[in-house]
Amino acid sequence: MLTKVYGSAVFGIEATTIVVEVNIDKGIGYHLVGLPDNAIKESNFRIAAALQNNDYRIPGKKITINMAPADMRKEGSAYDLTLAIGILAASGQIRSENIENYLIMGELSLDGSLQPIKGALPIAIKAQQEGFEGFILPKENANEAAVVDGLKVYGVETIKQVIDFFDADLPLEQTVVDTRKTFYEQQYLPEFDFADVKGQESIKRCMEIAAAGGHNIILIGPPGAGKTMLAKRLPSILPPMTLHEALETTKIHSVVGKVKNKGLMSQRPFRNPHHTISSAALVGGGSYPQPGEISLAHNGVLFLDELPEFERRVLEVMRQPMEDREVTIARAQFTVTYPSSFMLVASMNPSPGGYFNDPDAPVTSSPAEMQRYLGKISGPLLDRIDIHIEVTPVPFDKLSEDRRGESSIVIRKRVEAARDIQNQRFAEIEGIHYNAQMGTKHIREFCKLNDSSKNLLKEAMQRLNLSARAYDRILKVSRTIADLEGFPEVTENHISEAIQYRSLDREGWLG
Repeated sequence: MLTKVYGSAVFGIEATTIVVEVNIDKGIGYHLVGLPDNAIKESNFRIAAALQNNDYRIPGKKITINMAPADMRKEGSAYDLTLAIGILAASGQIRSENIENYLIMGELSLDGSLQPIKGALPIAIKAQQEGFEGFILPKENANEAAVVDGLKVYGVETIKQVIDFFDADLPLEQTVVDTRKTFYEQQYLPEFDFADVKGQESIKRCMEIAAAGGHNIILIGPPGAGKTMLAKRLPSILPPMTLHEALETTKIHSVVGKVKNKGLMSQRPFRNPHHTISSAALVGGGSYPQPGEISLAHNGVLFLDELPEFERRVLEVMRQPMEDREVTIARAQFTVTYPSSFMLVASMNPSPGGYFNDPDAPVTSSPAEMQRYLGKISGPLLDRIDIHIEVTPVPFDKLSEDRRGESSIVIRKRVEAARDIQNQRFAEIEGIHYNAQMGTKHIREFCKLNDSSKNLLKEAMQRLNLSARAYDRILKVSRTIADLEGFPEVTENHISEAIQYRSLDREGWLG
């Protein structure tokens, strides 16, 4: 007897429906075809034990299972439940009339209980698009899948519940999530607040500008100046995610199994990888590609602490994704693309000893050591960072005062007002939502300068020997400063402030 059961495979952040065809005939044998990986090939042992422990069995006949399309590689243990239900239906141990109406996924334990799977959200989206009546999956993934409207989601704990659903018409409990209501009701409580930061007013101003325009920023300063403290507070002033952004971000985190019971993500991600990270872990990849840190930071912040300690080769692979806001990983048989629209926040000491440019500290690094240290960061990568700012240690009288600084909620309101201006400006332009995403064409259109501003910028370009990309960055940042202050045009003041935020272009740093 031939039975068809439906599962799904995830490539990139999109799912593809897999038809599991189970045929049982005379003879003895178990043949699993359709490019399964080792985890799927081992499934027959898990399935045999799970069925036996629930008073069912794998029939002692010739079982042929094909996973179509047969030329597409399948991986992972999430097909256990799909294969088990297919075997039971094909051998006549359970009724099979309604099985084709459901997409079924789950990893089996030996006692028949279900373990969570990866990629539940993209699978649910594909199931809804292809007209399946429902999606049966482990209970831990049910909230994640239930954010998709128009699809019945059933979270189950054991294979016995699934068998009884098809064979004995015992109903399963449907997981229902009011996506919009749940998303907009989630209260925003930042873990870190700018009110805790003493002094550093100029750095807070930089952070506000970076958040308002989505600009990349690098903080340069000696140990203990507060670089990491400031970076960790940046998400608290970013505007809340839209429903579309939340869905896109959750899909990426779902693929690597980081969502489970949470449902739709409401907080912007903040990723802080260690400097020993490999290039594949940073941008994504591996023999079977997975999203990297830059994709997990999509619509959020990627914080690279102690930037020169990262391998130069690792940093260089970020250059193209930072420009394109997506990363494409090519393999011989397929190509996957992951979105990677993130804000880069980097921090670094100005020298190996940490105290270059500090008049009160001893110089412990030779010029050659300093050049080697700073040379780990290439000019093209620095060009892609809009704002360079020096962080100086906070004096004792500032540290000891009781007055709290401006809270993140107050700063965030100004950031949101600036973002609203940008949303209106780019409403008719697809793929651009804030100033940092502008291309050259849009910079010429929205950052027009008067003669005095042009002369000021020309002089700065010549004196600092800036590249054409740095010129564009200055214009983008000045546009954001104007938006924060509610100015329709970019003025000389905005240009001069933006030029100040190119510390590493000045003589004495990388010269």
